[in-house]
Amino acid sequence: MRSPAASRAWHAALALVVLASLAAQTALLLGAGTDVNSGDAGVARSTAFARFVSFFTVQSNVLVLLAAVSLVLDPARDGRFWRVLRLDALLGITVTGLVFGTVLAPYLHPTGLGWWVNAGFHYVSPVMALAGWLLFGPRPRVDGATVAWAVVWPLAWVAFTFARGAATGWYPYPFLDVTDAGWPVALRNTGVVVVLSLLLLALFRALDRRLPVRG
Repeated sequence: MRSPAASRAWHAALALVVLASLAAQTALLLGAGTDVNSGDAGVARSTAFARFVSFFTVQSNVLVLLAAVSLVLDPARDGRFWRVLRLDALLGITVTGLVFGTVLAPYLHPTGLGWWVNAGFHYVSPVMALAGWLLFGPRPRVDGATVAWAVVWPLAWVAFTFARGAATGWYPYPFLDVTDAGWPVALRNTGVVVVLSLLLLALFRALDRRLPVRG
């Protein structure tokens, strides 16, 4: 079994990366209203912050932060709510890394502090979160009920995103933008991400049962 001290150190480092990225992005929003996730700048602060917390990327990183802090406190953490939190953090941040790397990265070219925020949100956090789960677990923690509850947050995010977009005309990601792409394309793209998420959930459950017990 891997050392609880090593797990604590790993997840403490992960928590610091996410916390620093969130703090730096907040500073950018308070300054010029620059959002690393969209590349928007000069937006009213209230609007910028409302958009900021609407990004799947940001919500995923917040879940990673909560899960990482909990594992610093107790590397063998368990409990029904915690299992769902951890699985959603793992799912959300993996989807974030994959979608950003394959679809969104060519559209964003941040510089200065924004470059570091982008790296923390989209590269370091996904890799460290996934590697931390593979190395330290805790496992087993992914059962059928956990998987079922874990789909609630992503589906709620999709519903909220389209409802908000219909009301305001703003969508967090170009591949979901109904105004530019139209409903058929936006729904098709959403369906692709949903299928990817379901496949990842199935993979995580299979690995959770087959990888060595941790914690």
